[in-house]
Amino acid sequence: MQNIRIADVTLKCAQSAPGQTLSFKEKLEIAKQIDKLGASVIELPAMVNEVSDAILIKSMAAGVKNSVIAVPCALSEESIETVWAALQSAKKPRLQLVVPTSTVQMEFLCRKKAPAMLELITALVQKAKTLCAEVEFIAQDATRSERDFLYRAVAAAVDAGATVVTLSDDAGLMTPDEFLRFFEELKAAVPGAQNVTLGVQCSDECNMGCACAVAAACAGVQEIKTAVECDGAVSMGAFAQYLRKRGEDLGLSTGIDFTRMVRGIKQVAWILNTERSKTSPFDNGVGEYDNDFVLSDEDSVARVTAAVKSLGYDLSEDDYARVYSEFKRISAKKDVTAKDLDAIVASAALQVPATYELESYVINSGNIIKPTANITLRKNGETLIGLSSGDGPIDAAFLAIEQVTGRHFELDAFQIQAVTEGREAMASTLVRLRSEGKLYSGNGISTDIIGASVRAYVNAVNKIVFEEG
Repeated sequence: MQNIRIADVTLKCAQSAPGQTLSFKEKLEIAKQIDKLGASVIELPAMVNEVSDAILIKSMAAGVKNSVIAVPCALSEESIETVWAALQSAKKPRLQLVVPTSTVQMEFLCRKKAPAMLELITALVQKAKTLCAEVEFIAQDATRSERDFLYRAVAAAVDAGATVVTLSDDAGLMTPDEFLRFFEELKAAVPGAQNVTLGVQCSDECNMGCACAVAAACAGVQEIKTAVECDGAVSMGAFAQYLRKRGEDLGLSTGIDFTRMVRGIKQVAWILNTERSKTSPFDNGVGEYDNDFVLSDEDSVARVTAAVKSLGYDLSEDDYARVYSEFKRISAKKDVTAKDLDAIVASAALQVPATYELESYVINSGNIIKPTANITLRKNGETLIGLSSGDGPIDAAFLAIEQVTGRHFELDAFQIQAVTEGREAMASTLVRLRSEGKLYSGNGISTDIIGASVRAYVNAVNKIVFEEG
């Protein structure tokens, strides 16, 4: 029984889908769900923003427990080093080199002829191999490539140290029988291909993707690229269900957890298809903690620092020292949970001069009117006013602040808790914002929940503005 590895490309597809926007937390949640399903590989999109994408990759590395994390590199040694710097902390890292092999794409995308492309493939695979044990060579538009050149490109990649060779059918015009012969001829022409993991990416443009993927598996391909939901990609659900029903007859199996599959796929699809409200600053998935830990007074600086990092923060050594000092004060009275530690970070770390100062706020809300907020801030002595409506009073207040600052920050978490009892109870509010992938938290305290929320948001914005100069 041959085990077929599933390489999921959902996140890679979502990056290029028109109108598709996913928050930082949504991307992490999708990766964790796919990891739980039993996918062998989770493929991430290419790095665009070196800072924010590096933080995302590092967070993925910490959150994904079983799957290989694969990230494509641009066709340069500098890009390989940049990607590896972000990926190296993963339990199972993989560097990908996506190289066009059809004549048209080689000349259009790379401006290179065949001999120069073979030299480039050898050099880049060798470079990637010096850094990462697992290197994937992806022949883009392989099915429309000249066969002789394709075979030489695959041989060059194998000889240079590639451990996975994937052929991509971008056009999606092959029939299953043609796909079967395509791989049989490749294995006969390139004996070294028997010593690596062969993979395939089938296009589903003509609704033949799943059938072609099965044919490739029957020809000895060990890794199939699928997606939970993506136009033009093989459906993970359809492919896994087919192997569930016919796999034993074909001598094929997969590591997908069928018990979790239906529910997991629905969860991922829900995240992909839920749009952020245009009248709310809240991004999807806000407000829940993935971490469930309890710290005591006996925990060391290293343990508390690791817990802070697990929440997503990247602080300076001075800030870690301040957080630990405040932690010791709190932990002397009670155990510290993830929410408590988050509040400690918000109050102790990155205390900066206020660029924006809250002067006043007026909120109108009720069950028969649309909530509106009028927020007045001061910046360098100048009075700035934001007026906005929202889905709720806090929505409206946050949107008014966005109007004043002229920027939208991803709202990673928002929580309110009482710090005193009675009718005049004080509310403590925590707001976590992301900018360029980095996490900043602010807190506010007031007898008015909305006032506490506004102060927390402004506090977090001030930290971002200060650090960005």
